[in-house]
Amino acid sequence: MTGLFISFEGVDGVGKTTQVERLRGWLEARGHTVVVTREPGGTALGRAIRKLLLHGVAEEPSNAASVSAAPGGSADSASVPADIAPRAEALLFAADRAQHVAETIRPALERGEVVITDRYLDSSLAYQAGGRELTAAEIRNLSMWATNNLLPDRTYLLDMDPALSHNRLQHAEDRMESAGDDFQNRTRQAFLDLAAAEPDRFRVIDASQSIEQVWQAIRQDIDALLKETVR
Repeated sequence: MTGLFISFEGVDGVGKTTQVERLRGWLEARGHTVVVTREPGGTALGRAIRKLLLHGVAEEPSNAASVSAAPGGSADSASVPADIAPRAEALLFAADRAQHVAETIRPALERGEVVITDRYLDSSLAYQAGGRELTAAEIRNLSMWATNNLLPDRTYLLDMDPALSHNRLQHAEDRMESAGDDFQNRTRQAFLDLAAAEPDRFRVIDASQSIEQVWQAIRQDIDALLKETVR
């Protein structure tokens, strides 16, 4: 049996995690060995990078030395969040992805397992090229180099108006989630453009449907995909 690589994409709050777990359970019940992972943060290195990407970095204040030298003082107590430049952000995502593929994804595929990832390179294309206005060619070339040209066999794009999906979030906003409506709308459109450009790989599913309706659409497609690709 050859391995199968599946990714889930979409703006925050569309229900990717729920459907990833549904698919995992369904595949395992049918005898498949499944590896579930995510980006950023699918490896130890990735988890460190994820903290930087989602929450920013703490910038030392200009008077850090005097603060730390003061009785009971701490440079950390006066630190402020520092933004990440778009090109630096792209390189961090690529570094996470390179390690993710080398350490987790490719070895599992070589063992004939099913790999399901919550986000992959299409998120970089949508969020960075679409949302942060770097060129798609720059981001894609960087990601393809980092992964040695590894693409998913199937990408499920769970699509929803960001104004609606944002209301589903049950945690404090991270750096990406708080980037504003224009950013989120550009990102959603970028995902849809990616799907239109690669219809053989993508399946676009209306995530405003019920959880069960979304799952049925995925299940019907995965049935057909397994017959085609898993031997």
